[in-house]
Amino acid sequence: MSAGNTQESRVSGPLFGLFCLGSYLLSLSYGSTFLLSLLISGRGGNEHDAGSVISAAMLSTFVAVIGSGHLADWLGAARSVALFGCLLALASLGFALTPGFGPGLLVFGLTLGLGWGVFYTLGPILVAMLVEPAHRARYFALLSGSMMTGIGSGPLLGRLASALGYPLTSAFFIAAAASLLGVLIFWRLGAHLHQRASHLGTAAARITWDGTVRVLSSRAVFPILMVGLGGCVFGGLSSFQTSYGPSRGVDYSLFFLGFMSAAIASRMLIAGFVVKRDPYRASCLLSGLMVVSILLFLFAVDSSASYLLAAAVLGVGYGLTYSVINGLAANEAPSASTSQSLLLFSLSYFIGVFGFPLLAGRIIVESGIQTLLFTVLGIALLNWLISLGRLGWRRLRQPRIAHGS
Repeated sequence: MSAGNTQESRVSGPLFGLFCLGSYLLSLSYGSTFLLSLLISGRGGNEHDAGSVISAAMLSTFVAVIGSGHLADWLGAARSVALFGCLLALASLGFALTPGFGPGLLVFGLTLGLGWGVFYTLGPILVAMLVEPAHRARYFALLSGSMMTGIGSGPLLGRLASALGYPLTSAFFIAAAASLLGVLIFWRLGAHLHQRASHLGTAAARITWDGTVRVLSSRAVFPILMVGLGGCVFGGLSSFQTSYGPSRGVDYSLFFLGFMSAAIASRMLIAGFVVKRDPYRASCLLSGLMVVSILLFLFAVDSSASYLLAAAVLGVGYGLTYSVINGLAANEAPSASTSQSLLLFSLSYFIGVFGFPLLAGRIIVESGIQTLLFTVLGIALLNWLISLGRLGWRRLRQPRIAHGS
């Protein structure tokens, strides 16, 4: 116990603070992609065009996730994040400077996928390398809270630029500059993080076929599936709020403000309590909140206040669910397969968050925003039913639990 506490104190000071700051700065570039629908619409395109650009990133994330373990073993995880963080800056600049909405934007979508894929995959693995298993869920929550802050800040930069009379592309330029600063932070932290990780004798594992089969044959397959479905919900809603907001007569920036504030507050203030509870019960309750939020988007949003409420409920439900199932993916993985499980967890997330917007954009163009919301509701219900099924199956297998044992 004392060794675990020593490790916890070692990573909870300035080192982990810089780690979270660098994560926030790199996340701004991904957050700015939620402005692509608005940017491309202004250039004569539509939601389907925006969905195509976002989904192009799914292809390159496969390469990033599969190769990130090899890259980290060769260069070090933090230095790998720094190197590929440069691609996030390049993608943001490309979105701002490329005229029209043609193939050039698809190239920068692929660039974004490589940079974000490496960062998003290796970030949790760095935490797993640095922190004892008993404390991982808490630090996953802190990391994801920092990333969510950056993701939510990206669209707000666009709204701020418009309010100040600057073009929308200003948000992409700021995101590029922030990414470069994040690159510098991770590069400088590289040696320190490697030294800390060596105390646990761990390294980022390369993804292998045998390791994949081993993880997907274990209970870790359920959080891996759930994060993919949650990614569909998050990607489908967030990528097209610039279309949904005006359809309800509200400012789209309120979604990101409400979502980000709730997600950050819940992760920073109550995540430490939630992750100590029964993760099966917590994931069931929180994924249920995601369903409630989509019902609000469907039937209750008719003012700024109701829009903020729906976004905040989604922020709490999605934000905390992610933290809980991230910990489950790590802790339910077979022995010596934690990094493999986290790689697959990231891959599943990317399939949802980058792949679904392509379908979502087509649905909006052909059938309207309301049809998209019903589709997202179906996905969220499936996600909730998985968590409910896991809870019910456990009760069937353990009909009586001895109290006080």
